[in-house]
Amino acid sequence: MRTALPSVLLAVVLALPARGLAAPPKIGFINSVTGPEAPIGEALTNGADLAIDDLKKKGVDLQVLRQDDGGKPQLAMSALEQLATGDDVAAVVGPYASAPANAIAKIAEQYKVPLLIPVASKEEITRQGYQWVFRLNAPAHNYAHQLIDAAMTLGKPRTIAFIYESTDFGISVATLGKEYAAKKGLKVVGDEAYQKGAPDYRSTLTKLRAASPDLVLMVSYVADAVLLMRQSREVGLKPQAFLGGGAGFDTTQFQNERDISANVFSVTQWTPDSGWPGAADFAKRYEARFGKRPTYHAATAYEAMMIMGDVVQKAGGDRKKIREALASGSWNGTMGQVKFETGNGFTNQNDHQMLVVQYQGDKVVTVYPPQYAKGKAVYPFPGFKQ
Repeated sequence: MRTALPSVLLAVVLALPARGLAAPPKIGFINSVTGPEAPIGEALTNGADLAIDDLKKKGVDLQVLRQDDGGKPQLAMSALEQLATGDDVAAVVGPYASAPANAIAKIAEQYKVPLLIPVASKEEITRQGYQWVFRLNAPAHNYAHQLIDAAMTLGKPRTIAFIYESTDFGISVATLGKEYAAKKGLKVVGDEAYQKGAPDYRSTLTKLRAASPDLVLMVSYVADAVLLMRQSREVGLKPQAFLGGGAGFDTTQFQNERDISANVFSVTQWTPDSGWPGAADFAKRYEARFGKRPTYHAATAYEAMMIMGDVVQKAGGDRKKIREALASGSWNGTMGQVKFETGNGFTNQNDHQMLVVQYQGDKVVTVYPPQYAKGKAVYPFPGFKQ
């Protein structure tokens, strides 16, 4: 009896539930790890990883379950279904591109799992009345509005041409841009949609050159942004300004092609010199760790993960409480003031300030709006002939 008793007691103790050893809440992270958008997906991964480390330092421990959508809506939908049902995550952050984000928003609403989109910009994503879908970044109309406003402040353009990929993001920005251009008194003299990934855009660009636009607004991801600008130079397209609609134009890959990126304007969701709390420090730490400058893609993923991680822990992983906390809360960090508001046709949309930068030498200079400008813009584009 004396020898058996300790073993019995040990068995009872082991059978009791461990206190303080509950598994940390699970968050899903959907991103374009492979596929044509993988270079930008890498920036989102890096930003999210920094946030996960920072959350740990604050005592917020999470299980982050990662899914690769390859930039494809169908894969993103399968990923969200797995996270929401099979993995039973408390919430999801992502994805990157507009088509996957728009596709999974409906599923997030169906399964009642909080979804925080860091950077996808298609206008309709937060115009469908979804209660479980939240967006951190500014939507598509802001891209076009900021670029056109900047150009009209810096110069006196009269005409504009659009060239854009025929994706959810490209069509959304271009459609709203054409409407806004008309309101601002600009004549649209070129409207060219293209299938992304084509090897040659010179015939389309030659057609635009014949229209002699004062402004050329391009909406593309990385590979096409580089190719479009290179071939624009080759065919002699010389507007007052080239306006890049974020995405591929606000990447280190595009910036590093200095023979073509020089003096190109790009709209962006974030800059290190914005003055937003922690923005400069985030940029410094990101560059030290990853050896490259962070773009807005990294910053939005970082802030989305920071917000979601904090909310999920405080809500104890309860989906309904997480949704309520996102809908009622406010934050002030790397992306500035964040509050998910409903109004003007949007639901759970953060009213975010976008900025315009210009590539000048080896620098990325914020030139618009005036209260954020850190340098003078080069305008008109060198080589422009009146």
